[in-house]
Amino acid sequence: QVQLVESGGGLVQPGGSLRLSCAAVGNRYILNKMGWYRQAPGKERELVAINTKDIGTKYADSVKGRFTMSRDDKKNTVQLQMNSLKPEDTAVYYCNAEGVTRELIGVTGWGQGTQVTVSS
Repeated sequence: QVQLVESGGGLVQPGGSLRLSCAAVGNRYILNKMGWYRQAPGKERELVAINTKDIGTKYADSVKGRFTMSRDDKKNTVQLQMNSLKPEDTAVYYCNAEGVTRELIGVTGWGQGTQVTVSS
């Protein structure tokens, strides 16, 4: 498993911005895919944005034009810049990664989750 540590999140008014960050602990990994998911109360976890080395970055339709994901392959970090936030963006946001160790053993992992609340 790859350990992921998230930071950011919090309470923001509608129309505001937040930035989430996620970092893989250790430098043993070659991460082919990193992404962000979210889960609102009573709902299933859904994809927000995902980046793979082959395809690049894709976004859920609900966040296109408002959220931007950036990634640093050398540091195995990923950020999610969230602008024009709406109440329906309220959820726990999770970082996810998949890849291999330098010994070519497959790994996957989830961050601990960070709460984003959009409310006036």
